[in-house]
Amino acid sequence: MSTAYLKIVALFASIALTFSVSACEDFLDVAPRESVADDQTITDQKSAATALNGVYSALASGGYYATSFQSIGYLTGDNIKWTGTQSQVQEFINHNVRADNSTISTVWSSIYVTINRANHVISKVPGVTDPLLTEALRNQYVGEAYFLRALAYFDLARTFGGVPIITAPTLTATSNQGIARATQAETYAQALRDLEAAEPLLPNPATVTTNDRYRATQKTVWALKARLYLYQQNWAQAEDYASRLIGDNANYQLVAPFNAWFAGNVRGSRESVFEVFYNGTTEVNGHRGQWQPTANGGTRQWAPNDALVGLLTAAPNNAPNGRSTLIAALNPTTWYGNLYYRSPASDPSYIFRIAELYLIRAEARAQQGKLTEALADLNAVRARAGLEASTAATLEEALLAVEDERRLEFALEPHRWFDLARTGRATALFKDPLDPNAPLPNFRLVLPIPISQLQVDAALKQNEGY
Repeated sequence: MSTAYLKIVALFASIALTFSVSACEDFLDVAPRESVADDQTITDQKSAATALNGVYSALASGGYYATSFQSIGYLTGDNIKWTGTQSQVQEFINHNVRADNSTISTVWSSIYVTINRANHVISKVPGVTDPLLTEALRNQYVGEAYFLRALAYFDLARTFGGVPIITAPTLTATSNQGIARATQAETYAQALRDLEAAEPLLPNPATVTTNDRYRATQKTVWALKARLYLYQQNWAQAEDYASRLIGDNANYQLVAPFNAWFAGNVRGSRESVFEVFYNGTTEVNGHRGQWQPTANGGTRQWAPNDALVGLLTAAPNNAPNGRSTLIAALNPTTWYGNLYYRSPASDPSYIFRIAELYLIRAEARAQQGKLTEALADLNAVRARAGLEASTAATLEEALLAVEDERRLEFALEPHRWFDLARTGRATALFKDPLDPNAPLPNFRLVLPIPISQLQVDAALKQNEGY
């Protein structure tokens, strides 16, 4: 039995151990189907809260939203270049990711750790008897776990396609072996079921006096529903759920100027719907080290490529405090990303911003033929960035304008690759890594299942083409 596995058992066997991002790192090399002894871990309000914190810690881990998962969205798109020497990282840039790639193995395992921790909360908290665990608090804990599991399955589906759907706690080292992969559609459907379960359990927004941007709420559920329906091309539902947040002007606004949502050490602004909190000591966001240059204490492993630098430094994107502030220069030829800059590394990881909801609604409205309304949403985002209104006049022009806007609005957030993959536009923009005269094959719109998983479970089948 591996040392990493014993660490898991020890962690879950002690309810007094506080879950933290650093503790989460112990999970990253552990296969998602391995077991955790959990008979005594969730027995009262305190241990239930600790277990839920563990789910958030897994979400915040280096393998998930702190670096590795987000790097897939950066590196596989067309905004970022890799300045290091690891050939496995260059595979994302080249769109030739192999099944033995260490990043995809880490991401797969880290997301399943999140799912397993959520499964423990969902399974055990409803049966806990403790006067301190009121019905409202119990529902909230379980609702938050359902949301986090939904996000995890959504991220697995858009990265790998269909995956094994596991909704019960892992109890033995082999208890989840033999579960075949669901389809991508079935995996998205599981995420939606979890969101439907979460929504009524979480506090009604009408009765909540504060707006939590660091934990799941009904509004966070609506944000993920809007994004999920966009991926499913359910335009009417995507528009509806995006509208619920956009209409909440008291809590969500496109803050101006553009960099007001991240500059000056700000966190939890009205721009933010859901962001991951890091304190810079026990909870550290590894993004800063990847983006900042050595002169600022980083390694600059990722950097804006020439195309992105050209777009962000040319008018009108170079307006004061505009999108050009996402990047900075050491010299005329050396640029670096500056969204993650705080020292110590306490920058939030941004999962949902209100700007995304505007652009989701713009795309959904355009697809329904509501061109005027779509352009109004697009232009709201453009105006906040100091740009003039779009001149798009047809459906095709409007959709391309939204795509281009998303590329720059989220230039250093992990949307670009997933946007191009979900729309199929990646096959037009990228070439086949094995034949530079041919377009990127459709099978490369999802990544291979990690070889480490295929080797331990014969029920798992590789994605076609890999």
